[in-house]
Amino acid sequence: MQKTVYQHLHALLQQGLDLLFPPRCAGCRCLGHLLCPTCWHTMQPLTGPLCRRCGMPLAPRSEGCAVCQHDVFQFDGLRCVNLYRDALRRTIHAFKYQGQTRLAEPLGLLLAEAFTRYNLHAHALVPLPLHPERQRQRGYNQAALLARVCASHLKVPCLENLVIRQHPTRAQAGLNAQERVQNVAGAFALAPHRPPHALAGSTILLIDDVCTTGATLNACAAPLYACGIREVWGLVLGRPDTLI
Repeated sequence: MQKTVYQHLHALLQQGLDLLFPPRCAGCRCLGHLLCPTCWHTMQPLTGPLCRRCGMPLAPRSEGCAVCQHDVFQFDGLRCVNLYRDALRRTIHAFKYQGQTRLAEPLGLLLAEAFTRYNLHAHALVPLPLHPERQRQRGYNQAALLARVCASHLKVPCLENLVIRQHPTRAQAGLNAQERVQNVAGAFALAPHRPPHALAGSTILLIDDVCTTGATLNACAAPLYACGIREVWGLVLGRPDTLI
């Protein structure tokens, strides 16, 4: 009950602050919206023919997926809400690097809508963990905030402490594909307090903001497979237009 009252009071306070200091859309900077309807419309889940494994749009009359010809994913499949560009890119950047954590609500809803649109299935959602040092620096784990909102909309458990990042790694941005693989090799492990047998045969959906080469998702999926999980999929907000 106390939590409900606190949330209600916090919402009223935020509404008052928004009247005094109207928010600007993270996608286009227009006044009055945290995320305006125009930008929201551009972020809807991808349509048209998509690769069954990586979820990227297929070229007309294409004989196969150019991304999956590289065979980079060591997990079962990946879906993204949309391509990492324009308003979505600016919104993710504001959410991840500028402390605009309120964006977790609309972005988490986008993930939930994509989950439904793509007919995904999962016994639980698992956000990509940050190393404690990195999380202290940033103040939050953006993947965990997204996963909480998404799981709440889908009524699916969110297991934030299932996987841990056992040693710090460099930021993946700016690294090439091989450097990304080396950077996160062995970085993840199953949390010690989690009994592996309780997860055997389940399907886990990894949640993150952006997937570029899949190296981080590959590394995070490895300990999950090792404990008997049947399928591991990824769901992210954005993907680059081409594999880099």
